[in-house]
Amino acid sequence: MTQLKSLTVGAARRAGRAVLGATIDSAALDADLLLCETLSLERNMLDLLERSELDTAQRSRFEALLQRRLDGEPVAYMIRTRSFWTIEVEVSPATLVPRPETELVVERALYHASNLRQPQIADLGTGSGCIALALASELSHARIVATDLSHDALAIAKRNQTLLGLNNIEFLHGEWTSALPAEEFDIIAANPPYIADGDPCLKNKFMRFEPQMALIGGPDGLESIREIVAGAFEHLKPGGTLIIEHGYDQGETVRGLLQAINLTGCQTFRDLAGLERVTEGQKPLSSGLFPNSHANSATTGV
Repeated sequence: MTQLKSLTVGAARRAGRAVLGATIDSAALDADLLLCETLSLERNMLDLLERSELDTAQRSRFEALLQRRLDGEPVAYMIRTRSFWTIEVEVSPATLVPRPETELVVERALYHASNLRQPQIADLGTGSGCIALALASELSHARIVATDLSHDALAIAKRNQTLLGLNNIEFLHGEWTSALPAEEFDIIAANPPYIADGDPCLKNKFMRFEPQMALIGGPDGLESIREIVAGAFEHLKPGGTLIIEHGYDQGETVRGLLQAINLTGCQTFRDLAGLERVTEGQKPLSSGLFPNSHANSATTGV
């Protein structure tokens, strides 16, 4: 990357966008965020300070951040935060960078919690805690248990809870439902790894910085989802809902997995890009109910 020639904020901003624009779709936003990180500013201040000059140290730091982005490092890791739902969460290379499509999990959980006096919710593989934290921010009356196998991820999630001033989440170490206490929940939500080992997308330079254990779901991408489904039934209350995020081409298979453990009303919901992204099903109110036929499964929009 050639060195930036101008030292004004406005010129540096334009140059940063141009440098990233050839290979990165979000070049304008990324350049602005990295410039804000360099100058310790909020983004809305860039226009006001357009004619201000960067000193030599600021210029060098901005150039270094742009190069890191060109190399594939997520902006969120460089600025240490990411917007999700209505909150800002701290992230690190120990956690996935929260994606907009994961907000669909939050939407579905809120839908099912809307008529519950004190919903009991589990978030499996919480990572940065984004799902649990978003739900806690909306449901102060809920009890939420969030689990993760990574101690480093749990440390980030706990710090986010403190930073956001939320107090209704209990974080537990362990894998999927095996980390849950011996009780039943109204809602179990999960955004597990669902990319197949060897998928070409894993070679993308923009993927290599994120924790592989949070991305790769075995030979067909469904290994973790199968484990979650296998343990979910005994941890759901009668009428409780299991909500799982998955790959765009896995909806039909995940509906089948949910039906196989006697969940009913299995549906797959599409994200804002129109892709199948989240599948859910309910534990029968009575043990006398059996899984629906495949004709009862469905795909729907957001």
